[in-house]
Amino acid sequence: MPLPETLRRIPHPPVAWLFKPLHVIPWSLRNRPLAQALNHTFREPLSDGDFDCLEDHWLQLSVTDFGLDFYLTVIDEKIVLGSPRPCDVTIRGNSTAFLALASRREDPDTLFFQRRLVIEGNTELGLAIKNMLDSIDLDQLPQLVRQLLQTSDRLASLAS
Repeated sequence: MPLPETLRRIPHPPVAWLFKPLHVIPWSLRNRPLAQALNHTFREPLSDGDFDCLEDHWLQLSVTDFGLDFYLTVIDEKIVLGSPRPCDVTIRGNSTAFLALASRREDPDTLFFQRRLVIEGNTELGLAIKNMLDSIDLDQLPQLVRQLLQTSDRLASLAS
């Protein structure tokens, strides 16, 4: 259901402005809480070996509309975030596409075929990551994470 016309006319800053402070925070301070959250969220899939395709490989996630990049790998069944570096593969797209992927609102193949998400670099590794993300059972994730995904997805669909 789209937003009512009266709400659409209210001026508001782009959501990307909310993320501007992240651009000045040192990488180590920015990455530590995110790595902890990711490792908690994906504790079960990590211990099951679902993320093994990232061992010894770096992935760059680029959220284009927010101007944010994340550099991650897996070491000893833990997601490790780093500072900018050469990566084996980059997955690039806007926040709406990543949210559609995470919430399962849209099929990953559709997002990639429509070029809303783009894999650059080692495409074989990129496809393995895409398949790995697609195979994660959302029921394995903590209830709070599932609720956040559902709420964010609803808000994103209302705004579009």
